[in-house]
Amino acid sequence: MDSTANRDSDQDVNTTANEAGDGGGLAPEAVGQIDIGGIMRAIPHRYPFLMIDRLIDVVLDVSAVGVKNVTMNEQFFQGHFPGQPVMPGVLIIESMAQTAAVLVVQTLGAHWEGKLVYFMTIENAKFRRPVVPGDQLHVHVQKVRRRANVWKFHAIARVDGVPVAEATYAAMIRDG
Repeated sequence: MDSTANRDSDQDVNTTANEAGDGGGLAPEAVGQIDIGGIMRAIPHRYPFLMIDRLIDVVLDVSAVGVKNVTMNEQFFQGHFPGQPVMPGVLIIESMAQTAAVLVVQTLGAHWEGKLVYFMTIENAKFRRPVVPGDQLHVHVQKVRRRANVWKFHAIARVDGVPVAEATYAAMIRDG
């Protein structure tokens, strides 16, 4: 199975071509890091709604870690909550989606840069502790499966290695 065929399959993310039994598949391609410029080429989001600053540990068609430096300068802290700032949980979910969207675009190639990605489902979202100014959010996303332009991911957001939120979600990338 070649890497293109693997991208179109419904295989579980933890099954590589070699594990599938043909012995000739290519290993997933690790690209390392993607800076803010690469993120902004990949997805159309802009300040104040760009929820990730860089990606690390990027393995195309498999997984990535989005990094968000949470600062007191974020606009949402003005009202959530005055005197006790907490990053809204829905924006943590959005940072998960943006991390996955960049991974999808990087996997699919330049033709997909700037395309819109729409949520289809959000399942089993859990929030474990508040994210506050000064935290560095690490959003670990892992592809569960892909069917055509619909991708499903599981994500765990961590601060200092401790899980703060998690969710499973599906999204569709739109060509057009």
